Amino acid sequence: MAEESDVIVVGGGLAGLVAATEIADAGKRVTVVDQEGEQSLGGQAFWSLGGLFLVNSPEQRRLGIKDSYDLALQDWMGSAGFDRDEDLWPRRWAEAYVAFAAGEKRAWLRAMGHRIFPLVGWAERGGYDAMGHGNSVPRFHVTWGTGPGIVEPFERRARQARDGGRLTFKFRHRVDALIATNGTIEGVSGAILEPDKAERGVSSSRKAIGDFTLRAQAVIVASGGIGGNDALVRQNWPAWLGRPPASMISGVPEHVDGRMIGITEAAGARLINRDRMWHYVEGIRNWAPIWPRHGIRILPGPSSMWFDANGRRLPSPLFPGSDTLGQLQYIMSTGHDYSWFVLTQSIIKKEFALSGSEQNPDLTGKSWMMTARRATNKGAPAPVAAFMARGADFIIREKLADLVEAMNALAGNGLLRTEELKAQIEARDREIENPYAKDTQVLNIHNARRYIGDRLIRTARLHRILDPAHGPLIAVKLNILTRKTLGGFETDLDSRVFGQDGKIMPGLYAAGEAAGFGGGGMHGYRSLEGTFLGGCLFSGRNAGRAAAKAVS
Repeated sequence: MAEESDVIVVGGGLAGLVAATEIADAGKRVTVVDQEGEQSLGGQAFWSLGGLFLVNSPEQRRLGIKDSYDLALQDWMGSAGFDRDEDLWPRRWAEAYVAFAAGEKRAWLRAMGHRIFPLVGWAERGGYDAMGHGNSVPRFHVTWGTGPGIVEPFERRARQARDGGRLTFKFRHRVDALIATNGTIEGVSGAILEPDKAERGVSSSRKAIGDFTLRAQAVIVASGGIGGNDALVRQNWPAWLGRPPASMISGVPEHVDGRMIGITEAAGARLINRDRMWHYVEGIRNWAPIWPRHGIRILPGPSSMWFDANGRRLPSPLFPGSDTLGQLQYIMSTGHDYSWFVLTQSIIKKEFALSGSEQNPDLTGKSWMMTARRATNKGAPAPVAAFMARGADFIIREKLADLVEAMNALAGNGLLRTEELKAQIEARDREIENPYAKDTQVLNIHNARRYIGDRLIRTARLHRILDPAHGPLIAVKLNILTRKTLGGFETDLDSRVFGQDGKIMPGLYAAGEAAGFGGGGMHGYRSLEGTFLGGCLFSGRNAGRAAAKAVS
């Protein structure tokens, strides 16, 4: 059979779109194959907040933030904790990615019309020493337009390439096998699925109505991770985190099922660091779910008090926004798979944001007027207020005793004691009378308010939790929320995949989450945030350019 294109890209998410557009721009023919319909083009990136890790950006400099490649690499390596023989290529990818984030990344995107919200966020702040986990400075740059705003330039380029005859979309085509001849990957085969007009994110039909075979000189696997497949998450759960949670909610649609990872591994590709993954601990059940077990992540400011299921405050430095996997490890060590925020109305109106494009209509809709209200609102932002009114995990009461009673009722047990929570809250409240304190969380709040971005829209003024003037009291039951695969196929810096014999598999490339965002796990154990979309951009670009150069 004659080749239909020079390169096949499996997956129409962000990494796949980036790779495909780079191939088309190089004058090569490319086919993008995806099991979902055209309405899902852009994949998970569409649902994201659009956060990007940038180093020494103009936005940082305007806010007085002093950043550098050396500082960012120090933070990255301290967070990654590379400690395995197979971390050779992940480490090289990490070094290359930080250089990209400190170099041409912003200008490359800007040339395509991408823009950034001017206030830079401070995610994953750590709290250990200078060589430990966390961002030393704010680096989380939110795309103006959130997830759709990062997808749009590449979707536009892809449609232009399609109209020019260099790119073909094959939607509702599910790849079931890679085709190899004498060890060289030269195509894909699979099933054609029946048309389905299910809205983006909604589970679609898996009924096959035909089959297909496509051939090319190269195949790029950009099919995403395993976050929507509860069984695979449990199967690959890291031993150092203890047993898998009894209950998890999902931060990604059901089609993020990991099928293509298994198919590619069966074809001989080397999958490494499969037990490295990234799941959030501030998940709440979506009151208007789109996909099964649909959860949303709270993006908390620094002031909420955090208690485990037994009513003990999480130890320092495991405060909101500090160390996601450290928090997960601690929570799982308690023998329960949930925890609690306790806060006030004053805190929630200033500090609570929700992750995702659909939960941030001001940023997604590019409305400066709506966005400005984040700093002036008298109440919680509308999406947060909707969860307060309708969300199953929110409790609002005037008195602490009534709050604790409702918390126990929601959890279905009697683990919490009013006297114990009251003692811990009052101890914290005594620490706020001075501009200095020994309570590490209070110190963190003082530190946050010294940064103008946090002071304006992310950190409430210090006040006593039990002060009625700042009430009512609010409790939020926090669930484990599945999200990202940090391990993946081992690749060199051209995104070429290594086989299980340690040699490059001719014709096979991987990008995005399927490649652990590059090399088989460039994040190591932990992420600094804003690095997942960026990893899709960087690995997709490398894969597309390398594949285009390699094909005749």
